[in-house]
Amino acid sequence: MGDERDVRGGAAGVCELRPQLPRFCGCETCRGDVLVFSLNRLAPSYVSTPQGEVLVELRLDSDQEKAKLDVALLEGFRKVGLAPRCGRGRCS
Repeated sequence: MGDERDVRGGAAGVCELRPQLPRFCGCETCRGDVLVFSLNRLAPSYVSTPQGEVLVELRLDSDQEKAKLDVALLEGFRKVGLAPRCGRGRCS
């Protein structure tokens, strides 16, 4: 139900944090790797009802949950930058 929105929210986080990391190449492959790395480190939020979706959205809108997402994304940028699959070389 909320899967598309959650993935797009993570992608938006990548776009928001990217300007703060000028050495990160930012190609589609590396952005995707950061998103996958980050999402694999966050707790899943499955819902099956509209009420559940509202409750999860409220929880995910908290400052604490946003901070968890930012930490996971920054760690993803760091890891992917150390060994990018795009072939551009290390983005230290």
